[in-house]
Amino acid sequence: MPHFNKATDISRRDAEMSSYSSKSELNKTNIAPWLSVSNVAEAINYYQAAFGVVELYCLNDDDGKPIVAQLSLGGADFWIQEDPDSSPDSVARGSFRMIVSVNDPDSMFVQALAAGAAEVAPVSEGYGWRVGRLVDPFGYHWEIGKPLSNC
Repeated sequence: MPHFNKATDISRRDAEMSSYSSKSELNKTNIAPWLSVSNVAEAINYYQAAFGVVELYCLNDDDGKPIVAQLSLGGADFWIQEDPDSSPDSVARGSFRMIVSVNDPDSMFVQALAAGAAEVAPVSEGYGWRVGRLVDPFGYHWEIGKPLSNC
């Protein structure tokens, strides 16, 4: 009789999923954030409207409701997973934030605000960057910017 360790099997599965693209082949070693959200379908819609992400992979439950998705923002992948206990309040207590480097941070910042984000700091220049910070409807902080010069 095979022995299964639920925690080990889940960790192994998560590691395998994060190392493979939707084509099911190893492309390269990378690290991708995995965000807990209260509603995956709403999160997909928000991230598509705010950042123009592309859905690479989606896992649905037996009722057809998305519960895990791999998204790509200009080739930078991240994952979202349904966690009914996740809320902006629980996320806000953490020390995690994302930074997105793009050629036109002003445009993406406005787009994210229009999609439902709240401004934390406006786009401005300082410390060699043009960058602004916002919080999405799921409580995650995003800095959107670009370096002004190379070090």
